[in-house]
Amino acid sequence: MALDLNSQGLLGPISSHIGNLSFLRELRLQNNNFGLEIPSQIGQLLWLQILDLSNNSLTSKIPKNIWLLEPCRIPVELGSLLHLQSVRFISNQITGSILSSIGNLSSLEEIYCTENGLDGIIPKSLGRLTKLKALSLGINGLSGTIPPSLFNLSSLVIIDVVLNLFINQFNRSTPLLISNATNLEMLQLGFNELYGKVPSLANLHNLQTVTLFYNYLGSGGSDGDDLSFLCSLTNATNLRNMISGEIPREIQNLVNLQRLDMGDNLLSGPIPSDLGNLSNLALVVLSGNNLFGIIPSSLQNFQSLIILYLSKNNFKGRIPSYLEKYQSLAYLDLSSNNLCGPIIFAKTTNFFYLNLSRNHLSGVIPIEIGNLKHLAILDVLGNILNGEIPSSLGNCDGLTILRMQDNLFHGSIPQPISSLRSIEELDLSNNNFYGEIPKFLEVFQFLTKLNLSYNQLEDWLPTQGVFRNVSATFVIGNEKLCGGMPEFGLPKCISRNSKSGGVVHKLKLTIAIQKRNEPISSGSDVSLLNLSYGTLLKATNVFSSTNLIGIGSFGSVSKGLLQENGNVIEVKVLNLIGHGALKSFKVECEALKRIKPRNILKMSLALVYEFMVNGSLEEWLHPNPTPNDVDGHLKKLSLIQKINISIDVALALDYLHNQCKSPIIHCDLKPSNVLLDYDMVGDIGDFGLAKIIQESVSETRASMSSADLRGTIGYAAPEYVKGSKVSREGDVYSCGILLLEMFIGLRPTSDTFRDNLNLHNYVVESLPQQAMEITDPVLLHEEEGHNGFRYSLHERNRIYQDCLEMVYRIGLACSVEEPRRRMSIDKVATQLHLIRQKLFAASFLGRMRYE
Repeated sequence: MALDLNSQGLLGPISSHIGNLSFLRELRLQNNNFGLEIPSQIGQLLWLQILDLSNNSLTSKIPKNIWLLEPCRIPVELGSLLHLQSVRFISNQITGSILSSIGNLSSLEEIYCTENGLDGIIPKSLGRLTKLKALSLGINGLSGTIPPSLFNLSSLVIIDVVLNLFINQFNRSTPLLISNATNLEMLQLGFNELYGKVPSLANLHNLQTVTLFYNYLGSGGSDGDDLSFLCSLTNATNLRNMISGEIPREIQNLVNLQRLDMGDNLLSGPIPSDLGNLSNLALVVLSGNNLFGIIPSSLQNFQSLIILYLSKNNFKGRIPSYLEKYQSLAYLDLSSNNLCGPIIFAKTTNFFYLNLSRNHLSGVIPIEIGNLKHLAILDVLGNILNGEIPSSLGNCDGLTILRMQDNLFHGSIPQPISSLRSIEELDLSNNNFYGEIPKFLEVFQFLTKLNLSYNQLEDWLPTQGVFRNVSATFVIGNEKLCGGMPEFGLPKCISRNSKSGGVVHKLKLTIAIQKRNEPISSGSDVSLLNLSYGTLLKATNVFSSTNLIGIGSFGSVSKGLLQENGNVIEVKVLNLIGHGALKSFKVECEALKRIKPRNILKMSLALVYEFMVNGSLEEWLHPNPTPNDVDGHLKKLSLIQKINISIDVALALDYLHNQCKSPIIHCDLKPSNVLLDYDMVGDIGDFGLAKIIQESVSETRASMSSADLRGTIGYAAPEYVKGSKVSREGDVYSCGILLLEMFIGLRPTSDTFRDNLNLHNYVVESLPQQAMEITDPVLLHEEEGHNGFRYSLHERNRIYQDCLEMVYRIGLACSVEEPRRRMSIDKVATQLHLIRQKLFAASFLGRMRYE
């Protein structure tokens, strides 16, 4: 009788066999990824009462035998679903017009079809649906008039035909019969082309919401009183008005006030210091406004305060220290602001609710958190917090919700957390937690949501308790996990020391070696070439300055053209007089041999690479304009190109660190050592400083102890300065700095960074609210000439900001000072892949909506 599969991540077409469920009363498939057409067989479900297909990717037209849209002329007559009460098709790509035979569905109570591609008119027959309570058709392409018969329905509670950002054309005067819909609670007619006088709304005593913006109302009627309807709203005592402007200072005169609730309005400006005079306040709710500035010190006068909600504003600065002294405070919500600095809260046993999410708070969770014996909800998601979960948190045994995702926490999940037997939701995703998943999570009987995704957890995934519910447990992005329920798709646990394979990135390097006057064997993807030293001289015009590509510490790189086959090559020539050049060359040969085994002579003087036609990443990030350049001709990388190159670099490092028989540490990752081929694929070059980690312990120590060369200032890991041995984590640090530089456009050695400020800290202080402000302006202006509808532009900017913030968090997680806390390179690649998928999906959706 009921089939409810909402929010299950399902995709593909809806099966036509759905029509065989003859006794179905409810069909709920919302919030999935179903595509293609809606099967006409749904029209066979004669007893169907509720049909919800919202938030999918359904296309084409709804079959006529379901309810209202004209299909491909299906012969079954409309009206077969006479028991239908609720229809919801919100947020699909459904097209077509509404047929007048919709009036036959006499049981219909609600129609929600916003955010589709409906066109045509609203039929008059809607007036026959005497049970209709809600009609929501916003964000479509409907036109014509709003039929007067619609307002004769005394049952109607919601009318929503507001078109938001897609301009619609109800180009007629406002219906005079609106006042007949006496039970109406919501009337939304914004973004249309209505004109003329708005009729009296005096009879609509239940009105809560009226939107008439972006019309031609009040543009000069004959009697000059087009907007006199505003006076008639005085009878609508349930109307929810939005107040704007600053909080008046005169509020200080209300000295006996105990409750101040001005939430979810349009208030702006700072909190007036005079508010502190209201010492009797027990409840202060100012959330959901546009207030800014710091939280004033005068609020410390609220000695009887129980509830303080300042969320969803633009407050900055630190959390006031006086909050620690509140003795009666039980609810504190400072989420979604610009607050920085450490976590501060009232250290009282009566504290119940603490929400500090979506700020850029830093530091650790204080151990005093364990004093909050009655704490039920702790939400610190979306900050820059680090450190380990304090063991004292286990004292908060009444905790039901714990959200710590999207931070820089690390360490293992501590055993004292096993005391949280009342926990219902636990989210530790997008951090740096490592080690095994503790077995005690299996016995949390109230746990209905567990998210451990995108950490560095490893070994066995439990199979009992919440781990049996695949739809409630999330562990994606922990590449070293194994076992668990088969639905997780994890590899089998063969042994605890086994390692799962990773993606191997093909490094496009052609290696050549030679002695003077002896042939050079050059490796390529297809064949082996024999090159003499004379051939190299001819190819490079005797290494002339016109063919010079770059000069480094130990030699130069020249471009060459092979006369025999027309191949373009790069030749790296060593200056053997320079100290360390021969050693560097041998290291590079050894590293490249291990990447792609080749016979390399010990007395080699040159390396030949495949020529990278697009040069180095350095040239694209920081181009040097010439007098002939104009703005449009400078090298520029788009957001998706930078994401692609970032993935290429991460995969290449993953290959070097984890795929080679003897792991290779590059030791000098920077933009000038990332080369771009014809297809803008990024490849890592210059292995002159590379270190090879030998398989035995003794060899490892020997190969890593002579670390006289440790990279380039700004990109080299801080532990190298202190004499630490080279490591994978050192390369990860360089990768993190490279990521931040790519998307911000500033070198780590920029003059911007002075007085202990560096690129890492600069980003830390800017997230999350200023993510767009610190981004390279070139990225923000890309494709502005093709915005499409305003909805597309708004959505693009939101997705851009989300993706940029994710990139910055990856860069920060890679470039933290403590090596052990840095994100593993395989996780970097995985998360960058997810960002690219999100951008591709958004691009496809944007094109679809634009077309």
